[in-house]
Amino acid sequence: MAFHPADSPLYRDLFGDADLAALFTDAAEVRAILLVEAALAKAQAAHGIIPQDAAGAIERAAREGTVDPASLAAETAMAGVPIPAILKAFRHEIGDPTLAGFLHFGATSQDMIDTGLMLRLRQALTILETRLSAILTRLRALALAEADTVMAARTRGQIATVTTFGARVAGWADPLYRHHAQLAPLRQGAMCLSLSGASGTRAAFGPKAHQIAQHMADALRLTLPDQPWHTSRDRIADIGHWLASVTGALGRIGQDVLILTRNEIGEVRITGGGGSSAMPHKANPVAAEMLIALARANADAIGSLHHAQLHGEERDGAAWAQEWLGLPRMVVQTGAALRHAEALLTGLEVNRAAMARTLDATQGLVFAEAAKCALAQKMPMAEAASLVSAACATVRDSGQTLRVVLEQMVDGDLDWDTLFDPHAQAGDAPRRARALPPLPGDSP
Repeated sequence: MAFHPADSPLYRDLFGDADLAALFTDAAEVRAILLVEAALAKAQAAHGIIPQDAAGAIERAAREGTVDPASLAAETAMAGVPIPAILKAFRHEIGDPTLAGFLHFGATSQDMIDTGLMLRLRQALTILETRLSAILTRLRALALAEADTVMAARTRGQIATVTTFGARVAGWADPLYRHHAQLAPLRQGAMCLSLSGASGTRAAFGPKAHQIAQHMADALRLTLPDQPWHTSRDRIADIGHWLASVTGALGRIGQDVLILTRNEIGEVRITGGGGSSAMPHKANPVAAEMLIALARANADAIGSLHHAQLHGEERDGAAWAQEWLGLPRMVVQTGAALRHAEALLTGLEVNRAAMARTLDATQGLVFAEAAKCALAQKMPMAEAASLVSAACATVRDSGQTLRVVLEQMVDGDLDWDTLFDPHAQAGDAPRRARALPPLPGDSP
Protein backbone atom coordinates (compact mmCIF):
# COMPACT_ATOMS: atom_id res chain seq x y z
CA MET A 1 0.00 0.00 0.00
CA ALA A 2 1.23 3.51 -0.76
CA PHE A 3 1.72 6.25 1.86
CA HIS A 4 -1.99 7.03 1.36
CA PRO A 5 -4.41 4.58 -0.29
CA ALA A 6 -5.58 7.29 -2.71
CA ASP A 7 -2.06 7.24 -4.20
CA SER A 8 -2.00 3.47 -4.58
CA PRO A 9 -2.75 1.88 -7.97
CA LEU A 10 -4.36 -0.95 -6.00
CA TYR A 11 -6.63 1.14 -3.79
CA ARG A 12 -7.08 4.47 -5.57
CA ASP A 13 -10.45 3.56 -7.12
CA LEU A 14 -11.74 2.97 -3.58
CA PHE A 15 -10.23 5.93 -1.75
CA GLY A 16 -9.06 8.26 -4.50
CA ASP A 17 -10.31 10.29 -7.41
CA ALA A 18 -8.27 10.80 -10.56
CA ASP A 19 -9.84 14.12 -11.56
CA LEU A 20 -9.24 15.74 -8.19
CA ALA A 21 -5.91 14.09 -7.49
CA ALA A 22 -4.66 15.61 -10.75
CA LEU A 23 -5.10 19.06 -9.19
CA PHE A 24 -2.76 18.17 -6.35
CA THR A 25 0.14 16.68 -8.24
CA ASP A 26 3.52 18.36 -8.09
CA ALA A 27 3.14 19.37 -11.73
CA ALA A 28 -0.25 20.99 -11.06
CA GLU A 29 1.12 22.96 -8.13
CA VAL A 30 4.13 24.20 -10.09
CA ARG A 31 1.92 25.15 -13.04
CA ALA A 32 -0.43 27.11 -10.77
CA ILE A 33 2.48 28.96 -9.15
CA LEU A 34 3.89 29.89 -12.55
CA LEU A 35 0.51 31.31 -13.55
CA VAL A 36 0.40 33.37 -10.36
CA GLU A 37 3.92 34.70 -10.98
CA ALA A 38 2.89 35.67 -14.52
CA ALA A 39 -0.23 37.45 -13.21
CA LEU A 40 1.91 39.36 -10.70
CA ALA A 41 4.34 40.45 -13.40
CA LYS A 42 1.52 41.65 -15.69
CA ALA A 43 -0.07 43.63 -12.85
CA GLN A 44 3.22 45.22 -11.92
CA ALA A 45 3.97 46.11 -15.54
CA ALA A 46 0.51 47.65 -15.92
CA HIS A 47 1.33 50.01 -13.05
CA GLY A 48 4.87 50.78 -14.13
CA ILE A 49 6.65 48.79 -11.46
CA ILE A 50 8.52 46.48 -13.86
CA PRO A 51 9.14 46.82 -17.63
CA GLN A 52 6.52 45.51 -20.06
CA ASP A 53 9.09 43.35 -21.85
CA ALA A 54 9.96 41.68 -18.54
CA ALA A 55 6.29 40.89 -17.90
CA GLY A 56 5.98 39.53 -21.43
CA ALA A 57 9.00 37.28 -20.99
CA ILE A 58 7.71 36.02 -17.64
CA GLU A 59 4.26 35.32 -19.09
CA ARG A 60 5.70 33.43 -22.09
CA ALA A 61 7.92 31.33 -19.87
CA ALA A 62 4.97 30.54 -17.59
CA ARG A 63 2.88 29.50 -20.57
CA GLU A 64 5.48 27.61 -22.57
CA GLY A 65 8.17 26.59 -20.10
CA THR A 66 8.56 23.21 -18.49
CA VAL A 67 9.78 22.75 -14.95
CA ASP A 68 10.44 19.20 -13.74
CA PRO A 69 9.12 18.99 -10.16
CA ALA A 70 11.48 16.14 -9.34
CA SER A 71 14.44 18.43 -9.97
CA LEU A 72 13.18 20.76 -7.24
CA ALA A 73 13.00 18.18 -4.45
CA ALA A 74 16.37 18.64 -2.77
CA GLU A 75 16.14 22.42 -2.58
CA THR A 76 12.52 22.25 -1.43
CA ALA A 77 13.56 20.01 1.44
CA MET A 78 16.17 22.57 2.48
CA ALA A 79 13.94 25.64 2.14
CA GLY A 80 10.74 24.10 3.47
CA VAL A 81 8.87 25.48 0.45
CA PRO A 82 9.31 24.92 -3.29
CA ILE A 83 9.38 28.59 -4.34
CA PRO A 84 13.15 29.21 -4.32
CA ALA A 85 13.74 26.13 -6.47
CA ILE A 86 10.84 27.02 -8.79
CA LEU A 87 12.14 30.56 -9.23
CA LYS A 88 15.61 29.30 -10.09
CA ALA A 89 14.19 26.96 -12.74
CA PHE A 90 11.77 29.64 -13.96
CA ARG A 91 14.55 32.18 -14.43
CA HIS A 92 16.39 29.63 -16.50
CA GLU A 93 13.26 29.26 -18.67
CA ILE A 94 13.06 33.06 -19.12
CA GLY A 95 16.64 33.09 -20.33
CA ASP A 96 17.54 36.77 -20.22
CA PRO A 97 19.02 37.49 -16.75
CA THR A 98 17.92 41.13 -16.84
CA LEU A 99 14.30 40.25 -17.59
CA ALA A 100 14.37 37.32 -15.22
CA GLY A 101 15.49 39.65 -12.46
CA PHE A 102 11.99 41.13 -12.31
CA LEU A 103 10.40 37.78 -11.51
CA HIS A 104 8.72 37.53 -8.08
CA PHE A 105 9.38 41.24 -7.46
CA GLY A 106 8.28 42.13 -3.92
CA ALA A 107 6.39 38.86 -3.36
CA THR A 108 6.90 36.13 -0.80
CA SER A 109 6.69 32.35 -1.08
CA GLN A 110 3.45 32.07 0.88
CA ASP A 111 1.68 34.51 -1.46
CA MET A 112 2.50 32.38 -4.47
CA ILE A 113 1.71 29.04 -2.86
CA ASP A 114 -1.55 30.16 -1.25
CA THR A 115 -2.80 31.89 -4.40
CA GLY A 116 -1.82 28.91 -6.53
CA LEU A 117 -3.74 26.71 -4.10
CA MET A 118 -6.83 28.90 -4.51
CA LEU A 119 -6.71 28.47 -8.29
CA ARG A 120 -6.67 24.71 -7.86
CA LEU A 121 -9.31 24.68 -5.14
CA ARG A 122 -11.60 26.67 -7.41
CA GLN A 123 -11.30 23.95 -10.04
CA ALA A 124 -11.84 21.30 -7.38
CA LEU A 125 -15.03 22.96 -6.12
CA THR A 126 -16.37 23.13 -9.67
CA ILE A 127 -15.85 19.37 -10.08
CA LEU A 128 -17.42 18.67 -6.70
CA GLU A 129 -20.39 20.94 -7.41
CA THR A 130 -21.11 19.15 -10.69
CA ARG A 131 -21.11 15.78 -8.95
CA LEU A 132 -23.15 17.02 -6.01
CA SER A 133 -25.74 18.47 -8.40
CA ALA A 134 -26.05 15.12 -10.17
CA ILE A 135 -26.56 13.34 -6.86
CA LEU A 136 -29.23 15.81 -5.76
CA THR A 137 -31.05 15.34 -9.05
CA ARG A 138 -30.95 11.58 -8.56
CA LEU A 139 -32.08 11.80 -4.92
CA ARG A 140 -34.99 14.06 -5.82
CA ALA A 141 -36.14 11.65 -8.54
CA LEU A 142 -35.92 8.75 -6.09
CA ALA A 143 -37.82 10.64 -3.40
CA LEU A 144 -40.61 11.48 -5.85
CA ALA A 145 -40.81 7.91 -7.13
CA GLU A 146 -41.04 6.49 -3.59
CA ALA A 147 -43.05 9.28 -1.96
CA ASP A 148 -45.91 6.89 -1.10
CA THR A 149 -43.85 3.73 -0.51
CA VAL A 150 -44.62 2.99 3.13
CA MET A 151 -41.97 1.53 5.38
CA ALA A 152 -41.10 1.33 9.04
CA ALA A 153 -39.40 4.36 10.51
CA ARG A 154 -36.66 3.43 12.95
CA THR A 155 -35.52 5.46 15.92
CA ARG A 156 -32.50 4.48 18.01
CA GLY A 157 -32.32 1.23 16.09
CA GLN A 158 -35.91 0.21 16.84
CA ILE A 159 -39.02 0.19 14.65
CA ALA A 160 -41.08 3.25 15.54
CA THR A 161 -43.97 4.40 13.29
CA VAL A 162 -44.85 4.45 9.62
CA THR A 163 -42.98 6.66 7.19
CA THR A 164 -42.26 6.41 3.48
CA PHE A 165 -39.03 5.59 1.74
CA GLY A 166 -39.39 8.83 -0.20
CA ALA A 167 -39.31 10.75 3.07
CA ARG A 168 -36.19 8.85 4.12
CA VAL A 169 -34.54 9.83 0.83
CA ALA A 170 -35.65 13.45 1.28
CA GLY A 171 -33.93 13.38 4.65
CA TRP A 172 -30.74 12.18 2.94
CA ALA A 173 -30.97 15.01 0.42
CA ASP A 174 -31.82 17.80 2.85
CA PRO A 175 -28.29 18.59 4.16
CA LEU A 176 -26.83 18.12 0.69
CA TYR A 177 -29.12 20.85 -0.63
CA ARG A 178 -27.76 23.17 2.04
CA HIS A 179 -24.18 22.26 1.21
CA HIS A 180 -24.92 22.91 -2.46
CA ALA A 181 -26.33 26.35 -1.60
CA GLN A 182 -23.28 27.14 0.55
CA LEU A 183 -20.91 26.84 -2.41
CA ALA A 184 -21.57 30.31 -3.83
CA PRO A 185 -20.85 32.18 -0.57
CA LEU A 186 -17.94 29.82 0.11
CA ARG A 187 -16.37 30.73 -3.21
CA GLN A 188 -16.98 34.42 -2.59
CA GLY A 189 -15.53 34.34 0.90
CA ALA A 190 -12.72 31.82 0.59
CA MET A 191 -11.37 32.09 -2.96
CA CYS A 192 -8.98 34.95 -2.19
CA LEU A 193 -5.78 36.36 -3.57
CA SER A 194 -2.80 36.38 -1.25
CA LEU A 195 -0.41 39.23 -2.06
CA SER A 196 0.78 40.71 1.19
CA GLY A 197 4.55 40.55 0.89
CA ALA A 198 7.11 39.42 3.39
CA SER A 199 5.19 40.24 6.56
CA GLY A 200 1.79 41.48 5.43
CA THR A 201 2.61 45.11 4.65
CA ARG A 202 3.23 45.02 0.86
CA ALA A 203 5.97 47.56 1.52
CA ALA A 204 8.13 46.25 -1.33
CA PHE A 205 5.38 47.05 -3.86
CA GLY A 206 5.48 50.77 -3.11
CA PRO A 207 2.56 53.22 -3.16
CA LYS A 208 0.70 51.29 -5.87
CA ALA A 209 0.56 48.10 -3.82
CA HIS A 210 -3.23 48.01 -3.52
CA GLN A 211 -3.77 48.75 -7.24
CA ILE A 212 -1.36 45.95 -8.17
CA ALA A 213 -3.13 43.53 -5.87
CA GLN A 214 -6.56 44.48 -7.23
CA HIS A 215 -5.33 44.16 -10.82
CA MET A 216 -3.93 40.72 -10.05
CA ALA A 217 -7.07 39.58 -8.23
CA ASP A 218 -9.25 40.67 -11.14
CA ALA A 219 -7.02 38.86 -13.63
CA LEU A 220 -7.13 35.63 -11.61
CA ARG A 221 -10.86 36.05 -10.78
CA LEU A 222 -10.19 35.95 -7.05
CA THR A 223 -11.47 38.15 -4.23
CA LEU A 224 -9.06 40.69 -2.77
CA PRO A 225 -9.37 40.66 1.02
CA ASP A 226 -8.89 43.79 3.07
CA GLN A 227 -6.39 42.10 5.37
CA PRO A 228 -3.51 39.67 4.76
CA TRP A 229 -4.41 36.08 5.50
CA HIS A 230 -0.95 34.59 5.99
CA THR A 231 -1.99 33.68 9.53
CA SER A 232 -5.78 34.02 9.30
CA ARG A 233 -6.61 30.53 8.09
CA ASP A 234 -10.33 30.41 8.71
CA ARG A 235 -10.97 30.33 4.96
CA ILE A 236 -9.02 27.10 4.64
CA ALA A 237 -10.89 25.69 7.63
CA ASP A 238 -14.20 26.76 6.03
CA ILE A 239 -13.37 24.82 2.89
CA GLY A 240 -12.39 21.81 4.97
CA HIS A 241 -15.59 22.07 7.00
CA TRP A 242 -17.64 22.09 3.80
CA LEU A 243 -15.80 18.99 2.55
CA ALA A 244 -16.30 17.17 5.85
CA SER A 245 -19.98 18.15 5.93
CA VAL A 246 -20.57 16.79 2.43
CA THR A 247 -18.88 13.48 3.18
CA GLY A 248 -20.71 13.32 6.50
CA ALA A 249 -24.06 13.64 4.75
CA LEU A 250 -23.04 11.02 2.21
CA GLY A 251 -21.80 8.77 4.99
CA ARG A 252 -25.23 8.95 6.57
CA ILE A 253 -26.71 7.62 3.32
CA GLY A 254 -24.16 4.84 3.33
CA GLN A 255 -24.99 3.97 6.94
CA ASP A 256 -28.72 3.77 6.24
CA VAL A 257 -28.25 1.71 3.10
CA LEU A 258 -25.86 -0.63 4.89
CA ILE A 259 -28.59 -1.38 7.42
CA LEU A 260 -31.40 -1.67 4.89
CA THR A 261 -29.43 -4.13 2.75
CA ARG A 262 -28.90 -6.59 5.61
CA ASN A 263 -30.27 -10.00 4.73
CA GLU A 264 -32.72 -10.00 7.63
CA ILE A 265 -34.09 -6.61 6.49
CA GLY A 266 -33.55 -6.56 2.73
CA GLU A 267 -35.61 -3.43 2.11
CA VAL A 268 -33.16 -2.19 -0.50
CA ARG A 269 -30.65 -3.93 -2.72
CA ILE A 270 -27.53 -2.61 -4.43
CA THR A 271 -26.77 -4.18 -7.76
CA GLY A 272 -23.15 -4.73 -8.64
CA GLY A 273 -21.98 -5.26 -5.06
CA GLY A 274 -18.62 -6.80 -4.28
CA GLY A 275 -18.14 -10.52 -3.95
CA SER A 276 -16.56 -12.58 -1.19
CA SER A 277 -13.51 -14.81 -1.65
CA ALA A 278 -14.98 -17.33 0.78
CA MET A 279 -18.76 -17.05 0.42
CA PRO A 280 -20.13 -17.18 -3.15
CA HIS A 281 -23.60 -16.03 -2.11
CA LYS A 282 -22.49 -12.62 -0.83
CA ALA A 283 -22.79 -9.26 -2.60
CA ASN A 284 -21.06 -6.84 -0.27
CA PRO A 285 -22.34 -3.22 -0.22
CA VAL A 286 -18.93 -1.74 -1.05
CA ALA A 287 -20.14 1.71 -2.11
CA ALA A 288 -22.07 2.15 1.16
CA GLU A 289 -19.06 1.00 3.16
CA MET A 290 -16.79 3.46 1.37
CA LEU A 291 -19.17 6.34 2.06
CA ILE A 292 -18.92 5.60 5.77
CA ALA A 293 -15.15 5.14 5.72
CA LEU A 294 -14.54 8.35 3.76
CA ALA A 295 -16.88 10.34 6.01
CA ARG A 296 -14.93 9.18 9.05
CA ALA A 297 -11.62 9.96 7.34
CA ASN A 298 -12.68 13.53 6.59
CA ALA A 299 -14.07 13.92 10.11
CA ASP A 300 -10.61 13.04 11.40
CA ALA A 301 -8.82 15.29 8.89
CA ILE A 302 -10.84 18.43 9.66
CA GLY A 303 -9.28 18.42 13.09
CA SER A 304 -5.85 18.99 11.55
CA LEU A 305 -7.18 22.08 9.73
CA HIS A 306 -8.62 23.40 12.96
CA HIS A 307 -5.21 22.90 14.60
CA ALA A 308 -3.63 24.72 11.67
CA GLN A 309 -5.61 27.85 12.49
CA LEU A 310 -3.19 28.35 15.38
CA HIS A 311 -0.85 30.41 13.22
CA GLY A 312 1.43 32.75 15.12
CA GLU A 313 2.54 36.30 14.48
CA GLU A 314 2.72 37.39 10.81
CA ARG A 315 3.66 34.02 9.29
CA ASP A 316 4.01 30.52 10.69
CA GLY A 317 5.68 27.73 8.73
CA ALA A 318 4.78 24.87 11.05
CA ALA A 319 1.03 25.53 11.13
CA TRP A 320 1.03 26.30 7.41
CA ALA A 321 2.65 22.96 6.57
CA GLN A 322 -0.01 21.17 8.59
CA GLU A 323 -2.61 22.32 6.05
CA TRP A 324 -0.66 20.61 3.27
CA LEU A 325 -1.04 17.28 5.07
CA GLY A 326 -4.80 17.53 5.45
CA LEU A 327 -6.56 19.63 2.83
CA PRO A 328 -5.57 17.85 -0.42
CA ARG A 329 -6.50 14.52 1.11
CA MET A 330 -9.91 15.88 2.14
CA VAL A 331 -10.63 17.20 -1.36
CA VAL A 332 -9.75 13.88 -2.99
CA GLN A 333 -11.71 11.89 -0.39
CA THR A 334 -14.77 14.07 -1.00
CA GLY A 335 -14.49 13.42 -4.72
CA ALA A 336 -14.25 9.70 -4.05
CA ALA A 337 -17.30 9.82 -1.78
CA LEU A 338 -19.39 11.63 -4.40
CA ARG A 339 -18.32 9.06 -6.98
CA HIS A 340 -19.31 6.18 -4.68
CA ALA A 341 -22.63 7.89 -3.89
CA GLU A 342 -23.41 8.12 -7.59
CA ALA A 343 -22.64 4.41 -8.02
CA LEU A 344 -24.75 3.49 -4.99
CA LEU A 345 -27.79 5.46 -6.13
CA THR A 346 -27.46 4.16 -9.67
CA GLY A 347 -27.58 0.58 -8.42
CA LEU A 348 -30.17 1.06 -5.66
CA GLU A 349 -33.27 -1.13 -5.94
CA VAL A 350 -36.21 -0.66 -3.57
CA ASN A 351 -37.84 -3.85 -2.26
CA ARG A 352 -41.35 -2.61 -1.51
CA ALA A 353 -42.55 -6.08 -0.62
CA ALA A 354 -39.89 -6.37 2.07
CA MET A 355 -40.91 -3.00 3.47
CA ALA A 356 -44.51 -4.17 3.65
CA ARG A 357 -43.45 -7.43 5.33
CA THR A 358 -41.54 -5.46 7.97
CA LEU A 359 -44.68 -3.48 8.79
CA ASP A 360 -46.81 -6.65 8.94
CA ALA A 361 -44.26 -8.36 11.17
CA THR A 362 -44.83 -5.77 13.90
CA GLN A 363 -48.33 -7.22 14.42
CA GLY A 364 -49.69 -3.69 14.34
CA LEU A 365 -47.34 -2.31 17.01
CA VAL A 366 -46.08 0.20 14.44
CA PHE A 367 -49.51 1.85 14.81
CA ALA A 368 -49.32 2.18 18.61
CA GLU A 369 -48.75 5.93 18.55
CA ALA A 370 -51.65 6.42 16.13
CA ALA A 371 -53.89 4.31 18.35
CA LYS A 372 -52.94 6.31 21.44
CA CYS A 373 -53.74 9.61 19.70
CA ALA A 374 -57.05 8.27 18.35
CA LEU A 375 -58.12 7.04 21.78
CA ALA A 376 -57.10 10.35 23.32
CA GLN A 377 -60.03 11.87 21.45
CA LYS A 378 -62.32 9.75 23.64
CA MET A 379 -60.46 9.70 26.98
CA PRO A 380 -57.65 11.53 28.78
CA MET A 381 -54.26 11.13 27.11
CA ALA A 382 -52.71 9.41 30.13
CA GLU A 383 -55.51 6.84 30.17
CA ALA A 384 -55.15 6.28 26.41
CA ALA A 385 -51.41 5.80 26.75
CA SER A 386 -51.84 3.31 29.59
CA LEU A 387 -54.46 1.35 27.66
CA VAL A 388 -52.33 1.11 24.51
CA SER A 389 -49.27 0.10 26.55
CA ALA A 390 -51.25 -2.72 28.09
CA ALA A 391 -52.50 -3.74 24.65
CA CYS A 392 -48.94 -3.81 23.30
CA ALA A 393 -47.89 -6.11 26.14
CA THR A 394 -50.77 -8.43 25.28
CA VAL A 395 -49.72 -8.47 21.63
CA ARG A 396 -46.21 -9.55 22.58
CA ASP A 397 -47.47 -12.26 24.89
CA SER A 398 -50.33 -13.59 22.81
CA GLY A 399 -49.17 -13.19 19.23
CA GLN A 400 -52.38 -11.40 18.34
CA THR A 401 -52.36 -8.15 16.38
CA LEU A 402 -52.75 -4.81 18.05
CA ARG A 403 -55.98 -4.20 16.17
CA VAL A 404 -57.55 -7.39 17.46
CA VAL A 405 -56.48 -6.69 21.03
CA LEU A 406 -57.71 -3.08 20.97
CA GLU A 407 -61.04 -4.01 19.44
CA GLN A 408 -61.53 -6.31 22.45
CA MET A 409 -60.46 -3.66 24.96
CA VAL A 410 -62.13 -0.51 23.62
CA ASP A 411 -65.81 0.30 23.78
CA GLY A 412 -67.15 2.63 21.13
CA ASP A 413 -66.58 3.16 17.48
CA LEU A 414 -63.16 3.88 15.98
CA ASP A 415 -62.26 3.98 12.30
CA TRP A 416 -60.18 0.83 12.64
CA ASP A 417 -59.43 0.54 8.91
CA THR A 418 -57.94 4.02 8.74
CA LEU A 419 -56.16 3.63 12.07
CA PHE A 420 -54.31 0.54 10.82
CA ASP A 421 -53.77 1.65 7.23
CA PRO A 422 -50.05 2.45 6.77
CA HIS A 423 -50.76 4.92 3.98
CA ALA A 424 -53.22 6.80 6.18
CA GLN A 425 -50.73 6.86 9.05
CA ALA A 426 -47.69 8.06 7.08
CA GLY A 427 -48.43 11.60 8.20
CA ASP A 428 -46.44 14.32 6.47
CA ALA A 429 -43.96 11.90 4.91
CA PRO A 430 -45.35 11.92 1.34
CA ARG A 431 -45.45 15.71 1.26
CA ARG A 432 -41.87 15.91 2.51
CA ALA A 433 -40.77 13.53 -0.20
CA ARG A 434 -42.35 15.77 -2.83
CA ALA A 435 -41.00 18.99 -1.32
CA LEU A 436 -37.42 18.74 -2.62
CA PRO A 437 -36.88 21.59 -5.07
CA PRO A 438 -35.47 21.05 -8.55
CA LEU A 439 -32.03 22.40 -9.26
CA PRO A 440 -31.70 24.88 -12.14
CA GLY A 441 -32.10 22.95 -15.36
CA ASP A 442 -33.94 20.02 -13.76
CA SER A 443 -37.52 19.10 -14.58
CA PRO A 444 -40.10 20.56 -12.16
